[in-house]
Amino acid sequence: MSLSTLCTVSNVQAALPIDGALLGLNLLSDTVTAAPVYNASVGAGMGASTGGATYNYCNVTVSYSHTGKNDSIALKYAFPEPSNFKNRFYLSGGGGFSLSSDATGGLTNGAASGATSAGYDAFDYSYDEKVLYGNGSINWDSTYAFAYTALGELTKIGKPLTQSFYGLNSTKIYTYFEGCSDGGREGMSQVQRWGEEYDGVVAGAPAFRFAQQQVHHVYPATIEQVMGYFPPPCALDKIVNATIAACDPLDGRTDGVISRTDLCQLNFNLSSLIGESYYCAAESSSSLGFGFSKRQSGGASGSQSSTKPAQNGTITADDIAVAQAVYDGLHSSDGKRAYLSWQIGSDLGDADPTYDNTTSSWKLNIPSTGGMYVTKFIELLDLDNLENLDGVTYDTLVDWMNTGMIRYLDSLQTTIPELTPFQSSGAKLLHYHGESDPSIPSASSVHYWQSVRSVMYPNMTDAEALEAMNEWYQFYLIPGAAHCGSNSLQPGPYPQDNMATIIDWVENGIKPSSLNATVSSGDYSGEVQQLCQWPTRPLWSGNSSTFDCVNDEASIESWTYTFDAFKLQPVW
Repeated sequence: MSLSTLCTVSNVQAALPIDGALLGLNLLSDTVTAAPVYNASVGAGMGASTGGATYNYCNVTVSYSHTGKNDSIALKYAFPEPSNFKNRFYLSGGGGFSLSSDATGGLTNGAASGATSAGYDAFDYSYDEKVLYGNGSINWDSTYAFAYTALGELTKIGKPLTQSFYGLNSTKIYTYFEGCSDGGREGMSQVQRWGEEYDGVVAGAPAFRFAQQQVHHVYPATIEQVMGYFPPPCALDKIVNATIAACDPLDGRTDGVISRTDLCQLNFNLSSLIGESYYCAAESSSSLGFGFSKRQSGGASGSQSSTKPAQNGTITADDIAVAQAVYDGLHSSDGKRAYLSWQIGSDLGDADPTYDNTTSSWKLNIPSTGGMYVTKFIELLDLDNLENLDGVTYDTLVDWMNTGMIRYLDSLQTTIPELTPFQSSGAKLLHYHGESDPSIPSASSVHYWQSVRSVMYPNMTDAEALEAMNEWYQFYLIPGAAHCGSNSLQPGPYPQDNMATIIDWVENGIKPSSLNATVSSGDYSGEVQQLCQWPTRPLWSGNSSTFDCVNDEASIESWTYTFDAFKLQPVW
C-alpha cells in the first residue's frame, strides 16, 4: 500500500482508538489532519546523523481531551512510508524546560514518532513560561504534563494508532524513547511512570532529583558571596586545565582525558596549584547552566552573555578554596551533606563571576537557570532570576532544595527507584552520563543506579544484583565527556550509535557488555573504545591502546553519597 493511500484523514480517523479504549483519554476525530510529505530533511536521534538523506512520511495531527475536563491537547505524528516502516514507535526527549516539538526523529530508524503540546502549547512555549498562573499560583496541570503525563499519553495513543494506521492488527510495535539532559529525565519519567509501555529507553545525563539539581546551579555563586571573593574566570580555567593535566596519567594512559575522576579525587590535591601563573585574552562568552556548559550554549534562549578583559596572574589560596568547595558539594552549616557536585576536573563555568567595567572588578554572577528555579518554583514569583544573594547562606540553599523536593516529589523529582513494571515487561534501559559533565553531575546518575540496585534487589549480594540488573538496566560513565556531548577540554570518546545498540538488545537479544564510543579529536581521533559498564572502571597498563574494566572498591566508595542534611529519607 502506498503512502498516498494511507495518508488520508479518513484512514487516520478509522485508526484512532475507539472511545473507551484508553481510560480517561478521548480522541477528537474531527481534529484530524493528514498530509503526505515527500523528500523531507528530518530530525535524527541523539548523536545520530541522517547523512543528508531525505524521507517520505505522513504528517498527522490530532487532539484529545481528558474525561471530565474541558481541555484539548494537540498531538503531532510522523508515519514513515510503508516500505520504510519497521514496526517501531519512537519518542525523543527535549532539553532545558522544553519537550521536543519534532515528530520526525524516528524516521531514520523506520519508526513512527510523535510530539505533544502537553496542554500548555509546548510547541511554542517552554514549561518555565507556564509553571505559574501568576505570583503564588502553580499551574499543576502543566507541571504534571511536563513531568511525565504528556509523554506517557502521547505513547499510549501513538502505539495503537500506529498499529491500526498500517493495518497490523496484533503485530508487535517496538516502542523506544531517547533523550539527554531534561530529555534524559523525561526518559526516566517514562521508565518510572509508564514502564509497561516501552521496550527500550536510552537516557543520557538525566536531570532527575530536580530540586537539588537546579538549586545546585546557585551553589558556586553562593560560595563566592559567602567568602566575599570572586575569582577571575581565567584562574578557574587554569585550575581545571592544570587538574586535567595532573590527573590524566592516573588512569594509565596520557591522552588528555581524566578517565578516572575517582582516582583524581583520591590522589590529587588542588592546593598544589597555588602559585601557578595564568593568562587569558579578552573575550565574550555566554552561559546557560541547565542543559549546557558555557562552551555549548551558543546563545541559546536564557543564556547570559558577558565580556571579560584580558586576565593574568597566579592562582591564589582563595581561588583554590572556591574550586575545592564547588567540587566538595553543598553541606549544611552543621556539616551534613545536601548534595553531590561535579567531578574534579569538570569545567567550573557556574562559578564564573561577571566583570564590572565601572569598578574594574569581578562581581557576583547568578546563573539564570538556577536563579530562575528559585524565583519561579520555590518563591513562586514570575521572575527570571534572583536579583542578589543577600542574606543567602548554605543553609538557605538546603532549605530551597528541601522545599522543591517535597513540593514536586511526585512530579519533577523523577527519582522513583522501584521499576518492576518496566523490568517485568522485558524492557531494556541504557543509561549513560559524561563523567566530566559541568551541568548535571555524573554522580547523580551513579546515585540513581545505586538506588535502583538497593530497592530492586535488597537481599542479593553485589555480584548477584549486578548480574540481575545487567539483564535489563546498564549504566555507563563516559570518560572526559561533558554535558550530552564531547568535551572541548578533554578529547575523549563519545557514543554515536546508542539507538542501534538498544534496538539490537530489544529486538535481537544482543545484550551489550560494553558501549561503543568514538574519539573525535586529539591524538587518538577515530579510535573506538568499548566503555566499561558501571561499576567497573577503565585502567590502562603501560600507556597502551587498550584498557581493562576493573573493580575498585575505593573508587565506588568515592561515588557513594548519603544526603543527611534532609529529614525526609532516603533521598533516592
